[in-house]
Amino acid sequence: MEFDLATALLPFRFPFMQNAFYIAMIVSVPTALLSCFLVLKGWALMGDAISHAVLPGIVLAYILGLPLILGAFAAGMFTAVATGYLAGNSRVKQDTVMGVVFSGMFGLGIVLYVSIETNAHLDHILFGNMLGVGTGDLWQAGLISGGVALLLVLKWKDWLLHSFDPAQARASGLWVTALHYGLLALISLTIVATLNAAGLILAIALLIAPGAIAFLLVRKFRTMLWVSVLICMASMLLGTYASFFLDSAPAPTIVLILTAVFVVAFTSSQIRNRRRSMQRMAEESA
Repeated sequence: MEFDLATALLPFRFPFMQNAFYIAMIVSVPTALLSCFLVLKGWALMGDAISHAVLPGIVLAYILGLPLILGAFAAGMFTAVATGYLAGNSRVKQDTVMGVVFSGMFGLGIVLYVSIETNAHLDHILFGNMLGVGTGDLWQAGLISGGVALLLVLKWKDWLLHSFDPAQARASGLWVTALHYGLLALISLTIVATLNAAGLILAIALLIAPGAIAFLLVRKFRTMLWVSVLICMASMLLGTYASFFLDSAPAPTIVLILTAVFVVAFTSSQIRNRRRSMQRMAEESA
């Protein structure tokens, strides 16, 4: 295929690709902001657990004729609360509890799914369906993403202190319990917003990679927030664009790009740290 200007602009001519670009820009903001807090707090597995555990909630909501978003959110919050309770009332570490809970919930979701008749494709739930996003999906993702992003921007200092030192946050007069479960609720809502864009399994990459990349590149948390948003949005748009010409699914392509950016950021940070060490040794020897 001859790659000229007309060919380069071809993806923007199709409505389904336009909606894919829109949903990419929408969900990139809350996922990137949340990823910064999850990376600092060491909650990467919590995002993974919730993303897997919403499946039974989606299926139950479908069976009961309720909005799927309600089932997904309820299942996500149940998983988060159950994980916290089990970890706090047993000798088992939190990461082990999360592994047991999310695998059990995910298995329950698969069993429920195969027991009903539905036109919904499991692949779309697990891996996303960006090319099938409609106007209603854009509005739903936009409202959820806007609300989550607004709360994170307004209260980022409180959640930052809670992520670094919960004891200090409590001593400062902050409502630590509300911050804890509020962050879990925002994770659940964001995963619901990203269902069409990345699906359940690949959503975890959007909740970890942008913050991890920004953490390697910058020193200040305020800078880390907007850098992660730029990285996530650029990667999602580039992945969606590239998938059109590669004839691949957009979500896995996006994750591959985020992984490649992380490798580059990690390599550059290692080189930078080595240079600083060499300069420090040269100054000490002089």
